[in-house]
Amino acid sequence: MTMDEVINVLSLQEEILQFNHFTNEDAWQLGIMLVAESKKRGLDCSITIRKNNGSTVFKYAGNTTTLNSDRFTDRTFNTVKIMEKSSLLLYSELKQNEETLEDIGLDEKEFSCMGGGFPIRVEEVGVIGAIVVTDQNPFINHDIIVKTIGKYINNALKEKLQDQPTTVANFVIVQKEGE
Repeated sequence: MTMDEVINVLSLQEEILQFNHFTNEDAWQLGIMLVAESKKRGLDCSITIRKNNGSTVFKYAGNTTTLNSDRFTDRTFNTVKIMEKSSLLLYSELKQNEETLEDIGLDEKEFSCMGGGFPIRVEEVGVIGAIVVTDQNPFINHDIIVKTIGKYINNALKEKLQDQPTTVANFVIVQKEGE
C-alpha cells in the first residue's frame, strides 16, 4: 500500500465513523466495547474517552498502564483536539511530506502523532472529543478504535431500525453480519 492509499483509507475511516449524537452514556457503552475488544485480542490497554472541554467521560487502565501511558494519552488527546483528525492520519501525512510536529507548529512535549487517537466527530457538529487507546503498537491501538466504533454505530443503527418495517437498510445490515 502506498502512503497516498494509507492516507485515503484513514481519511475515509474518519468520514464514515461519525456519530449522530454522543453523550456520556454513549461514551460509557463505547468504552466498555473498547475494553472488550482489547481483551478479546488478549491485549492490555489504557483507554480514555475525553471531550474537548477536558472532561474525561470514560477511563480504563489495564494492568500494564503506567504514568507514561497517561502522559502519552494527554499528548495524543491534544493532537486530535487541535488537528481534528486521528493521530495516525497526522503521522502518515507528516511522513509523506517529510515533516515533523515542530514543522507544523506543535511541540513534541505537548503533542504526539503516533496511532491511537481518534476524533469523536458528530454529524453536523464536528469534533467534540477524542478516543485514545495506548500501551500497544500504534497501528493496533488505531485498529481497536476503528473496529469498535464501526460495531457501535452498526449496533445503534440496528436498534433504531428494529421497530421499523423491513427495509433495504435492514437487509444490508443482516447481510453484512452473515459475512
